[in-house]
Amino acid sequence: MARIVADGLNSPHMPTPDDFSPSMLLTLAFATALVLGLALKFWLATRQVRHIARHRAAVPAPFAERISLAAHQKAADYTITKARLGLLEMALGCVVLLGWTLLGGLDALNRTLLDAMGPGMAQQLALLVAFAAIAGLIDLPLSLYQTFVIEERFGFNKMTWRLWLADAAKGLLVGAVIGLPIAALILWLMGAAGPLWWLWAWCFWMGFNLLLMVIYPTFIAPLFNKFQPLEDESLKARVTALMQRCGFSAKGLFVMDGSRRSAHANAYFTGFGAAKRVVFYDTLLKQLAPGEVEAVLAHELGHFKHRHIIQRIVVMFGLSLAGFALLGWLSNQVWFYTGLGVRPNISLDPTIAAAPNDALALLLFMLVVPVFTFFISPLFSQQSRRHEFQADAYAMAQASGADLASALLKLYEDNASTLTPDPVYVKFYYSHPPATERLARMHNHPAHP
Repeated sequence: MARIVADGLNSPHMPTPDDFSPSMLLTLAFATALVLGLALKFWLATRQVRHIARHRAAVPAPFAERISLAAHQKAADYTITKARLGLLEMALGCVVLLGWTLLGGLDALNRTLLDAMGPGMAQQLALLVAFAAIAGLIDLPLSLYQTFVIEERFGFNKMTWRLWLADAAKGLLVGAVIGLPIAALILWLMGAAGPLWWLWAWCFWMGFNLLLMVIYPTFIAPLFNKFQPLEDESLKARVTALMQRCGFSAKGLFVMDGSRRSAHANAYFTGFGAAKRVVFYDTLLKQLAPGEVEAVLAHELGHFKHRHIIQRIVVMFGLSLAGFALLGWLSNQVWFYTGLGVRPNISLDPTIAAAPNDALALLLFMLVVPVFTFFISPLFSQQSRRHEFQADAYAMAQASGADLASALLKLYEDNASTLTPDPVYVKFYYSHPPATERLARMHNHPAHP
């Protein structure tokens, strides 16, 4: 168990307020960041709703010949409806976060389990499981509303209640089989690996993520969807020729039964190293012509050509290393717990060992870090949009630019993606450039591989 620096808490006397100055500073910083973040999210969401509503009456000029007014208004209504639900989710999330932290919810849950089970690994795992179960139940109503009301209303939901229950059961099983051993190992490292436990935990976590990229396509994804080899021989030949031109090899070309759950269309690469495979949603193949499918695939190959995937993995490695190091330090500071509404497990009797705080530290860290990192999220969104422009340029060099533009317009229309997002909202949230910017870039700039 990580040792906690418990200034003032190892004596039977109550500490003075001055002893908690770091704790109070953390409370103030957390509360301030939470309020500012919520205000910023609400401001951005309301900007998005107002901007889309103002432009609902007419299709933007560049798309007037291809997109009908009915399709444009459907996309506007769909986006506004999701944004309004997002406002409710933000408010609920803020209340729940306060409930877990400053209002004492996590502390109460931890104390209840300690009283019932006593200290030890079983109690720590029970704390993680109980937290996940309660959080999942809180999120469930809005998640169901999103799927069975909003997606249903706009014609996207194909999910039945039976399929939803089957997916939920499989998800819980996979989470338990994979998640519990990982959590147990990290908790064990926190307690047994000494001051540098966080470095060992980071090495394990990164190794697991790389392994998951290999085993997910073969063992986990087929639990939820059916993957059939691409049977269209002419399309297969076209796609294979494209990959050979681009110097890319994959283990196979597969079609996924995405239409069982949603009418949304997509295509993606999955896997790592020799396990890479190309997956097309069946909905995508129904909506796009062969040349358009080739152009979409060329865009995805552009991400590999420009090493975007490797760059993202390196960034993930660096950020996770910093995160584990920060957690390694914070888990030893008593003010980290008290400043967030949790009493750490500290024994006032030096002859009695304290219960571990490792699960508490993990949960607090996961709850609090997003509150602060939210403010730098536009940097990652901007980088992602830059990558998309590069992939578009590569696709135009390897396939037809007209087919790529046509495919994008079809996907925007079929997925009811708004053509008139708020520019500020885009800069903060969008990982892909809006259609107007992408098509303008395709028209104005020559392609470069």
